[in-house]
Amino acid sequence: MTGPIWRRIALGAGLLAAGLAYAVDADQPLRAVPRVDLARYMGDWYEVARYPNRHQRGLVGVVASYRLNDDGTIEVTNTARKGRLDGEQEISTASAWVNDGSNNAKWTVQFFWPFKAPYWIIDLGKDYEYAVVGQPKRKYLWILCRKPQMDPETYAAICKRLRQQGYDPAKLQRTPQPKPDPPKDAS
Repeated sequence: MTGPIWRRIALGAGLLAAGLAYAVDADQPLRAVPRVDLARYMGDWYEVARYPNRHQRGLVGVVASYRLNDDGTIEVTNTARKGRLDGEQEISTASAWVNDGSNNAKWTVQFFWPFKAPYWIIDLGKDYEYAVVGQPKRKYLWILCRKPQMDPETYAAICKRLRQQGYDPAKLQRTPQPKPDPPKDAS
């Protein structure tokens, strides 16, 4: 019997196996990148996508800026627009510090006392052109890029690796960013 019923059973078994593989990965400890060069990581990062969260509800055009302080802490400034790219600007600041023994890949961020949150760099471009930030419980996730737009191939590859880390890329919400200005005529 090689009819459609066997194809459906095979397809169902494949989907079940894929679902089980996802569940197994979600139960594994989250892995941060092996090492981060803090000097290269500093600067501006455009938020390409994020897991929805109440702190950022309705925010677009989000840019995270990192600056290394003399004492080794990191100053974090998040700039965003409310509702539209030309909406009212919202700015939030935080302090961060690197967790000992993490090779700069795991941070703790504090927007206001006494609340702290883990900030783990779980994927990073070879040339620091993109970064992916998560946390051990996988409740939060951000995809960041040095440019306002990320090419689709890079985004798809990141999503594939996120599945291997136990994240569900289907939950990602794209963050609207301004389109780059068209090149000027050279006439």
